[in-house]
Amino acid sequence: MTSEIEGLEHLLSARHSCRAFRPDPVPQDTIARIVSAAGRAPSWCNAQPWKVVVTQGTETARFREALLSEVAHGTPRPDLPWPEGYPGAHGARRRECGLQLYEAVGIAREDRAARAEQSMENYRLFGAPHVALVHAEAALGPYGAMDTGGFVTAFMLAAAALGVGSIAQASVAAYAPMIRAHFGLPERRLILCAISFGWPDPAHPVNGFRTTRAALAEVLDLRG
Repeated sequence: MTSEIEGLEHLLSARHSCRAFRPDPVPQDTIARIVSAAGRAPSWCNAQPWKVVVTQGTETARFREALLSEVAHGTPRPDLPWPEGYPGAHGARRRECGLQLYEAVGIAREDRAARAEQSMENYRLFGAPHVALVHAEAALGPYGAMDTGGFVTAFMLAAAALGVGSIAQASVAAYAPMIRAHFGLPERRLILCAISFGWPDPAHPVNGFRTTRAALAEVLDLRG
């Protein structure tokens, strides 16, 4: 049992948001293995509300072009409302992550144009050869979305276990109506996030930083 928890802890610590990828495709059997493993995530009443569209090859390029066009000419319309704010420590962690990112790629804090250009990498899918569009059944409401968050975490951990880099992107879900139309998904499916993934580019400086984590005392309120 000790070796199992140590292995899980190592995997959780090793996983990070990959923001630069090699162009080589991930084999289909590897993709299938990641999705199959992620499907073991727990869900309320075993409802398993998640489904995922995964692109490869020209389909990734076609979606990237459609997404960039929508960002340039459309209006963000996410299925779920954005956070009202990031109070206290949540905002501090968000700012720290952004500053680490800009420092890694050599962008000065005051260079707003460069920061805006870097943010567009979200919609270029960070150059990944694949993107997974994660969607859930709308009728299951917030709890279905919460269950699907477990699937997203399991997907990224399974990918990391196989040496595949990934990054979950709420920013892409801002264009939910376009995504449904592009992939022919019914209106009852909520677009929750994208996961860009592929073989990481370890030489790219953007993959060189790691975010911090809250101390146990900030998370755990153990009573009794």
